[in-house]
Amino acid sequence: MNINCKILRDLLTPEELLRGDYGVEREGLRVTPEGKLATTLHPEPFGNKLINPFITTDFSESQIEVVTPTVDTIDKAYTALTWLCDAVQDVLPENEFFWPQSMPCDIPEDDAIPIAIYEGRPDAGSAMAYRQGLIEKYGGKKQLISGIHLNFSFKDEDIETVRRAIAPEYSHQAFKDAVYLKIVRNYLRYRWLIIYLTGCSVGLHKSYIPDCVAQMSPVDDAGSYLETTGPSFRNSACGYKNLFPLYPDYTSVASFAEDVQGYVDKGYLSAAKELYTQIRMKPRDAVNVLESLREDGIKYLEIRTIDLNVYDPCGIAKIDMEFVHRFILYMLIKPEEDYPQWQQEGLLNEEAVAVGGLQPGFKIKRSGELVDMRTWALEILEDMAEMEQNLGLSDGILNTMRTRVVHPETTYAARQMADIEAHGFLGSQMKKAREYKAGSLERENILREYGDADEQVQKKHQEDMTTGKAFPKL
Repeated sequence: MNINCKILRDLLTPEELLRGDYGVEREGLRVTPEGKLATTLHPEPFGNKLINPFITTDFSESQIEVVTPTVDTIDKAYTALTWLCDAVQDVLPENEFFWPQSMPCDIPEDDAIPIAIYEGRPDAGSAMAYRQGLIEKYGGKKQLISGIHLNFSFKDEDIETVRRAIAPEYSHQAFKDAVYLKIVRNYLRYRWLIIYLTGCSVGLHKSYIPDCVAQMSPVDDAGSYLETTGPSFRNSACGYKNLFPLYPDYTSVASFAEDVQGYVDKGYLSAAKELYTQIRMKPRDAVNVLESLREDGIKYLEIRTIDLNVYDPCGIAKIDMEFVHRFILYMLIKPEEDYPQWQQEGLLNEEAVAVGGLQPGFKIKRSGELVDMRTWALEILEDMAEMEQNLGLSDGILNTMRTRVVHPETTYAARQMADIEAHGFLGSQMKKAREYKAGSLERENILREYGDADEQVQKKHQEDMTTGKAFPKL
């Protein structure tokens, strides 16, 4: 299957290329004013965390996860994320804050890290047992690492338009699977660029895993440590990963499902969902993952590379969301290289860039050969610029990314290094946490959007979103 710019330009308008189904998941810890993990229960106004689709918990009772509804533009996804983050800030008590950083705050030992408490549904016990297994296998501290997950799918009607024109012999779902599989394979090859451009986790508190803290440089006497050469400690070997690398076959959905089932059967994984990858192919049935992938195919993609952006109240900047969408399009049209060890090389580059990508002259592997990372990054961005021009999408987003490559001091990571050096790890992150809480309480986004309604209606919209009953119209 070969999809190129000419095919897309002839079949789809620029507006159709930019539409899709978008969603964002943002994880974050609840912390005390001192930057310690808040071990209180999940706030009661959010209701049952197994039922609320918008505000729930991840691994820990102290780890909030907000999930936007599926919307058709990035603007709407960012607005929905803003509303949800504001709702969290509004509900948190005065002495708790929403930690803005991917790497954990001042955290206790494993036995004092509270696993998320679930009740009120038949699957509550299994959800808690699964988390207990994770803490025993990987340790509790890595479970507290937080990030951004971007969910994306093309509109089915646009996929169908392309299928009819270039691959009528495929069924709709078979063609859709082939499209997403190619994106996944290429994304795994080039994910190192997303890590460099969006990385924002260069600090640690001394309470994290000792062997990982030892890899960083001490900053002060308050337990602050700093990674001085790379943008994303979260994506390093000290981030949350499987105990050893697993490389499933991404040739087809069937081959992928067979390999992952094999990992489960051999005891490498307790369940299919334990396979931690930088990009996931998501099925319709989130419970019976492999069976659903085999029978129903891929529903959407989940991109898991992105650190929480400390410099955005929502944890991700809209320009980065827009860039990732362009990157997905590029992964679709870019021919695949036939280097046989591409998965191993992708992981090697991921971890290398995460801890070394800010160094001058840094080199990574390209089909087995060492190349200059920045030269390759600029080559990719030039290819993307040509793609955008051919598709009528040029809007300046790539200029910002090019600046981050040419001038590493403009990256989020470099900015964060300076802040941690000036104010310490906990001090710099709590400064942003306080700023964002104050800003959220001032904005009252939901009430503003429904300014024409009476006060009771406004409060009803806010309550419905907070408790998960309904999301206000975007």
